[in-house]
Amino acid sequence: MDFTTYWQYSDMVTRTLFFLLLALSIVSWVTGIIRILQSRKLAASVADDLSAQIHSKQARLIDTDGATRRLVIEQTLLKHIGRYRFASERGLPILGTTAAIAPFIGLFGTVWGIFHALHNIGVSGQAGLGQVAGPVGEALIMTGLGIAVAIPAVVFYNLAVRINRRVMYHANDRAHDLLAQSADIAASQQPSVQQSTAYSTSSANQTPSTKSMSSEQKAVQSSEPYRKSAPSQLS
Repeated sequence: MDFTTYWQYSDMVTRTLFFLLLALSIVSWVTGIIRILQSRKLAASVADDLSAQIHSKQARLIDTDGATRRLVIEQTLLKHIGRYRFASERGLPILGTTAAIAPFIGLFGTVWGIFHALHNIGVSGQAGLGQVAGPVGEALIMTGLGIAVAIPAVVFYNLAVRINRRVMYHANDRAHDLLAQSADIAASQQPSVQQSTAYSTSSANQTPSTKSMSSEQKAVQSSEPYRKSAPSQLS
């Protein structure tokens, strides 16, 4: 059985389904290969890229307090991890849809081909085994084509999902490390803040006493002329 023999029993519907399965097969192969390559590249660079993003953000948060810095870093991590997840899932709907509908397209082509073959047999009036087996068997080729299209799509989909899980693992692991580093930096900066606060408090406490001493000195200086003139008046 060659392709020419199969093609002569097909009609417009069967040929349309054949080209649809061929297009789905090409799209799934191209999408699957590109998706796996990009996911592997993302898995290798996601941790370093996330560290670079957070370090650049920390450089602009030096003058902020620990709570504000932690909040900003957490929001930045969530934003970039969401972007990595979105980037790693591109193309997966195409693979999943192809894996789901390709067998049913092939089955529909088989049913339509059998119907078409039996209709031709009924018109010709020849109902022998040789007249039935050939067209029916060739119509079953559509089921095989549908399965042949669906199997690579399923394989590519599962491989891509497995690599994407590794991408998310590396991203979350590095995110926890960066949060721990930010907590350590905040803890190291807290004693210096406390010392500056204590210094400002002591300065504030010393200021009223200094003012009171200066007022007392002024009172003593103002009373000195009266002290000097008091003895002269008594004599």
